[in-house]
Amino acid sequence: MPSRVPSLRMLRSFFTDGSLDSLGTSEDARSKRHSTSDLSDVPFSAVRKEGWLHCKQILTKKGKAEDREDMLAWIKVIRENSKAEGEDPGFASQALINKKLNDYRKVSPAGTKPDSSPKGPRGLGIRAEFLKQTGTSAPRSPRQDAAVTKDESSSQKAPWGINIMKKNKKSAPRAFGVRLEECQPAPDNKNVPLIVEACCKVVEDRGLEYMGIYRVPGNNAVVSSLQEQLNKGVTEINLQDERWQDLNVISSLLKSFFRKLPEPLFTDDKYNDFIEANRIEDASERMRTLRKLIRDLPGHYYETLKFLVGHLKTIADHSEKNKMEPRNLALVFGPTLVRTSEDNMTDMVTHMPDRYKIVETLIQHSDWFFSDKEDKGEK
Repeated sequence: MPSRVPSLRMLRSFFTDGSLDSLGTSEDARSKRHSTSDLSDVPFSAVRKEGWLHCKQILTKKGKAEDREDMLAWIKVIRENSKAEGEDPGFASQALINKKLNDYRKVSPAGTKPDSSPKGPRGLGIRAEFLKQTGTSAPRSPRQDAAVTKDESSSQKAPWGINIMKKNKKSAPRAFGVRLEECQPAPDNKNVPLIVEACCKVVEDRGLEYMGIYRVPGNNAVVSSLQEQLNKGVTEINLQDERWQDLNVISSLLKSFFRKLPEPLFTDDKYNDFIEANRIEDASERMRTLRKLIRDLPGHYYETLKFLVGHLKTIADHSEKNKMEPRNLALVFGPTLVRTSEDNMTDMVTHMPDRYKIVETLIQHSDWFFSDKEDKGEK
């Protein structure tokens, strides 16, 4: 190895103090004969021939790189020279490169945007780009190694954990503002919503003789609180909850459920048919037409209407105590049940008597409307 090529100790000394004091006068004299700092004009053979520190003076001004490309080329020569002497390359990639990077930052003009490298992704630093080219990674502390190991293990486990959570995270259906077939079903009748069965059960257990049941409104704040809870998706309802003890709250909750159905109980496509059927003058024909329309309702709508009308019939049977005859119940439930999804003021005014009459007729003749036996005159 030529004597001009410096040892790693000499390089370390140079990069540590950042000066050129250790250079000999002969090296200073040779440096004055050169004015270029382009690395492409100084091959590695020239480094071996002319001397390492001599070429270093050509490549830098006062020990600092002129631009980014100069910096990258400088680091590459450091690596090659370290390998040529048989020195440990890890030191070059750590101490020497760090020193050159610091020097490069000091002379970079303030506010100047660094050049983007066409060989690497955007934002890749000089050191990272060089290490990528040479296939070398910078040494890490044991703490960094532990952190990387932990991150790798977490990334390996993350997909499995996420998949399990997504698979098991299936919430119960909402209760309000959804179609009947999308509601949480009752345990005893899959075509009847759970909320309808629960409200009717509470009223029948404690409110059959309660005067004005369904006519007196409940506390709006408590009703809204129950709606929010049920809309979070519940598979069971705790009837012992304090909020379920107020009969007016529960009766208002049931009316609110039917009022918020996007598809009304009598359905949009059959609404006009029900209104026209109710206006048939012949009583027998009117009853048969209404019954046929009811039987043509979709499964969830037919079963829910049957369940609700049976409940209202039970309430009406105790009208001596609660004062809620079929006519009074029809005044409460008629506008809520017999309507369209986009109810307008004209329909509400012109069809209101029909709405009352339809619900009143269903309550008075509930057994016949929902009986499985066919009427003798019906085909």
